[in-house]
Amino acid sequence: MFTTCNYTFSLSMESLRDEEIIETYYSSDPNVCFETLYTRYVNKVYRRCLSLTQDSARAEDFTHDIFLKVFAKLDRFQQRSSFSTWLYSVSHNYCMDQIRLSKRLDTVTMGADQSDEFDRADSEGAQDLDDRHRQLQLIMNGMAPEEKMMLELKYEKGLSIEDLAELYQATPSAVKMRLKRSRDKVNRLYQQHYAE
Repeated sequence: MFTTCNYTFSLSMESLRDEEIIETYYSSDPNVCFETLYTRYVNKVYRRCLSLTQDSARAEDFTHDIFLKVFAKLDRFQQRSSFSTWLYSVSHNYCMDQIRLSKRLDTVTMGADQSDEFDRADSEGAQDLDDRHRQLQLIMNGMAPEEKMMLELKYEKGLSIEDLAELYQATPSAVKMRLKRSRDKVNRLYQQHYAE
């Protein structure tokens, strides 16, 4: 009898959308909510982390950290995009932050072995790159969340047009048009604010 109930419960969970699971179970039964979402997405998040880190051990660690972070912030999920899009965005941002942090730490530890001239040239180039990255980030932060997320998914996470079309439930040509408009907008805003 218990097995049948579990099987029926499992089937009913499979038919629910992510957002319905969050609405129905997050407050009343958070363990079921977490377990269901984790089971649905753990392999996809791991593959995304692996593609960014090229290191299976780090990808496993990052995947674990991402799910803990997502579940801790699940009450802030506002459904402006699908849960999967939000999860992929959190995953990407977390991985990139960890990779950047790791590179900074590596640079600091090897810095003692480099000549002053090399350090100065490297520092100036890195500063220039950091400035441009910061400027671009300010522009991106001022865009609509949907525009920003699509650009990040395409150009930072490397999703294909077909993946984006499936994710946004749109045709590939509609995705291409939205990406072009968003790119043009970023370029226009960058020229207005930062071009010399």
